[in-house]
Amino acid sequence: MVTDPISDYLTRVRNAQSAGHKVVEIPASNIKKEITKILFDQGYILNYKFEDNAVQGIIKIALKYDRQTNKPAIKSIQRASKPGLRKYTGSKTLPRVLNGLGVAIISTSKGVMTDKKAREEKVGGEVICYVY
Repeated sequence: MVTDPISDYLTRVRNAQSAGHKVVEIPASNIKKEITKILFDQGYILNYKFEDNAVQGIIKIALKYDRQTNKPAIKSIQRASKPGLRKYTGSKTLPRVLNGLGVAIISTSKGVMTDKKAREEKVGGEVICYVY
């Protein structure tokens, strides 16, 4: 049993990139699907596919690398809010990752979204992770 499934998700992506894998498979959940969609929209992963089987389902993520240097597109992916210490923020105090070059993924009352979209919607919430 995994105590923190989102940390497990981020660790699987991080480990697969450091090992140079093209595809990583992760057990699915609704919040993991939303995080995957955001990573795809922001250009951090090549593609993704949701496979539903009888039990839980699997997310297959095609990782993105630079063509010349073969370095991963995601330089850092860190969990911000942990089960033991949740980090909530208001709409006016949303974090900026690398002065706007990175993305903070926020779980709000209007769904999971990036920090930029949360500022536009004027909503706060739980800071899930930082990606750059």
